[in-house]
Amino acid sequence: MIPLQDENPSGSFPFVTYSLMIACVAGFLIELSQGKHLNAFIQTYGVIPLEYTSGNLGYLFSVQGILPLLTCMFLHGGVMHLLGNMWYLWIFGDNIEDLLGHLNYLFFYLVCGLLATLTHIFFYPRSTLPIVGASGAIAGVLGAYLISYPRARVLVLLPLWFYWPIVPLPAFWVLGMWFFLQLGNGTLAVGESAESLGGVAWWAHIGGFAAGILLLAFLPKRKKRRKKPVRYVVPHQVDMRW
Repeated sequence: MIPLQDENPSGSFPFVTYSLMIACVAGFLIELSQGKHLNAFIQTYGVIPLEYTSGNLGYLFSVQGILPLLTCMFLHGGVMHLLGNMWYLWIFGDNIEDLLGHLNYLFFYLVCGLLATLTHIFFYPRSTLPIVGASGAIAGVLGAYLISYPRARVLVLLPLWFYWPIVPLPAFWVLGMWFFLQLGNGTLAVGESAESLGGVAWWAHIGGFAAGILLLAFLPKRKKRRKKPVRYVVPHQVDMRW
């Protein structure tokens, strides 16, 4: 299922969410500008698990060791990787920013991303493949949204072979299914090498999602504003044939 829009208007302008999206796009443009040096760039600014588990304490506490833990969240492995992440952040990020407040939300996002990366390192400590992407941080946003707005309606596109209907579903179903997909794939991948994952860091997603739920319990919330729900007119049947 592909989420298209939620019926949960925000009570404030989500400038942090939009700023994060702009930063990710800027990071991808910088990647494209690297040309033949792209691989070296990703090796430098992405997170390589083995570098953090080899026992080199000097690296762990150096700029070279700390900086990638931040920069990896703003780099992506391709256009579709970037667009998919930004799409989820655009749909669900504004409500969590409104709930937590701008500064707390920025802290929340970055910590979720960090904990997601550390989860991946824990499961794949010997991997030499660099990890990049905002998926872990955004997974934290999804976890917080699931807990905060479980009954909010989300319009989703259901690709059912040649028939693709658009239907409204509660957020707990949409995001719950997303999480169990990550958990199922992550469980099946336990014991496998990071190289065999097909480029998807399942446990980073799981770790970020869990981090979002846990952090939400400790961070202060803004006083909820009364908001009128947004209703979208959905055709009884939307037939998309290819």
